[in-house]
Amino acid sequence: MKISIGADHGGFELKAELISFLKNSGHSVIDHGTNSADSVDYPDYAKSVAHDILEKRADFGVLICGSGIGISIAANRFAGIRAALVTRKEYAILSRQHNNANIIALGGRFTTVEEAKEYLTLFLSTPFEGGRHEKRVCKIDE
Repeated sequence: MKISIGADHGGFELKAELISFLKNSGHSVIDHGTNSADSVDYPDYAKSVAHDILEKRADFGVLICGSGIGISIAANRFAGIRAALVTRKEYAILSRQHNNANIIALGGRFTTVEEAKEYLTLFLSTPFEGGRHEKRVCKIDE
């Protein structure tokens, strides 16, 4: 799979760990930065990753800011993007099964590397169930 990833200064350390993890798992990665603790604006990274998904340059996206909240809000401003803030493994699974999420958002200050790897693995490996959920997802995208 091709994964687009972006983070602000609150998520750059976790982003680096996840890029290595994704590559070692056989995925290709589009890295939109940032690569330092210098303050930057999370909407810029949300926009870059969202565009990769919408323009089919990537299959899924990963976004990280300090809490995961701001960057997920910014990504969800784009029609067709369903970014899910994941803080536990059940959310990773349900965001895919029921909501067909195409971006996982994580909080760099609140998510350990091991948790992030587990959430990301579950997110990428869980299929969308469709069925009764399809109608709801379509309403989101209208």
